This record gives sequence, structure tokens and C-alpha cells, in this order.
Amino acid sequence: MTYTRFSLSLLALVLTTSPALAHLPAGEHGSFLAGASHPLFGLDHVIAMLAVGVWALQIGGRGIWAVPAGFVGAMALGYIAAGFGAPLPLVEPMILASSIVFGIVVLLALRPTAWIGIAVAAFFGLFHGHAHGAELGDAQALTFGIGFIVVTAALHALGIVMAQFMARAHPLAPRFLGAASAALGLSLVLS
Repeated sequence: MTYTRFSLSLLALVLTTSPALAHLPAGEHGSFLAGASHPLFGLDHVIAMLAVGVWALQIGGRGIWAVPAGFVGAMALGYIAAGFGAPLPLVEPMILASSIVFGIVVLLALRPTAWIGIAVAAFFGLFHGHAHGAELGDAQALTFGIGFIVVTAALHALGIVMAQFMARAHPLAPRFLGAASAALGLSLVLS
């Protein structure tokens, strides 16, 4: 019963909190802190990152670390590409699609091979990274990039931990995060 309450409370907290301020002071825009806070500003980003962690745990084996690593690695490449001005079409629609796709695979508990999981995660990671790089402006690319990469990896890890706690409460409980991710993505597409 304790795991159920904790898991549901943690899920409610993650789904209902948001940052109080949208921007850091001008002097901190290119900082590690700016990069670290950037992924937390969009609920679509947060829920997709958590879902990657949940899905990695569902895949199991080396997928637990390799799927998030594939996402983060491709995200870094997308970030670098955007920094060099390389265009990537459909960035925002693909970010929304990632919330839906990761939500559906978690909801259905799809367990492909780790390589397929890595490929799917990397595909969407490229778009998330490009979005961060395109929004960078005049900020210091290295410190900003390290910040958002660290926080993204932490959100993946949090998704793994949440799924472990939720699965102790009930084996199907982690799928609720998948349903929430897919529903949020669909609601953003329809709005």
C-alpha cells in the first residue's frame, strides 16, 4: 500500500508542477543552470523524458541504460547540428509525436530488442536536441548544452526509478505514465 501511495503521489507531483519563472536573468542565460532548467519548462518534454526511462526499464537488460543513452547521444548531435545552422524539418511536430509514441509504447509495454529501442529513442532525441540548439541564441553553447544533457539524463533516471516503485505497487501501474504521456501529446496536437 505504501508503494501505491508513493507512486501515485510522485506521478501527481510530476504531472502537476511547473517552473514559476520562464526566464533566468540575462547574465545567466548561457549558463549551466539555464541549460539545466530548459528541459523542465515544457510538460511535453518532461513527460517524454520520463516515459523514455519507463520504457527502458520495460525493455530490460542492456536497454535500461542503452535506450536513454541513445536518446541523449542523438540529442547532443541534434544540438550540435542546430548550433551549426543545419536545418531539421518538423522539429516541433516530432517533439509532440515523441510524447505520443513513447506514451503508447509504455502503455502497451512494448518490449522490442534493445537496438530497436535505441533507434526509436535516438530518432526522437535528435529532434529534442535540435530544438534546444535552435533556441540557444547567443548563450554559451557548451555550458548550456551540458546543463540540458545532465537534466535530460536525470529525467530518464527518474522515469526508471518511478517505474520501479510503481511496478511494486502493481505490475501494470507504470503504464499509467504511458497513458498520461500519450494523452498529453494528443491534447497538445489538438489544441
